[in-house]
Amino acid sequence: MKGIRKIALGLLLAVAAMAVSGCGVAKLKDLKVTSVGVKYLVPTSSRSMDAVLLLGLDNPSISFTVEDVRGVVKYYDREMVHFTAGELPVQERSVQVYELPCTALLAEKVSLLDLLAIAAKRSMEGMTVDVKLHVKLKSGAGTTLSFNDIDLSQFSQ
Repeated sequence: MKGIRKIALGLLLAVAAMAVSGCGVAKLKDLKVTSVGVKYLVPTSSRSMDAVLLLGLDNPSISFTVEDVRGVVKYYDREMVHFTAGELPVQERSVQVYELPCTALLAEKVSLLDLLAIAAKRSMEGMTVDVKLHVKLKSGAGTTLSFNDIDLSQFSQ
């Protein structure tokens, strides 16, 4: 389960980095990710799992919401897991740990054993993520961001 947690943490870091770096709103440039974690992972069937990921943020600026997060994790260009994440409202001028509910579904022709074999390697080498998300400011203005082939190994330690 440690390997799967590491994959989940990499995904969380990737989503956080994309929300912060790609937003294009100058006021959010000082946002810092202070911690990441996994509150829990729960298999919901032989092909899916629910999780709550923890994201520590230091936001010295305005409030905003990350919403409609959708993506796919690939292993050497093979689709492995499709995921969605719930809404993440970030409070203005706060240092806080937020909970991000997520759901993951194994791609077609991928088994849980395939995923466990990758997780057992304890490396994110060859893992990439494509993700699309919407960042909305308190005023209602927002933008949809898309990122492809983000190398998850850059987020591993």
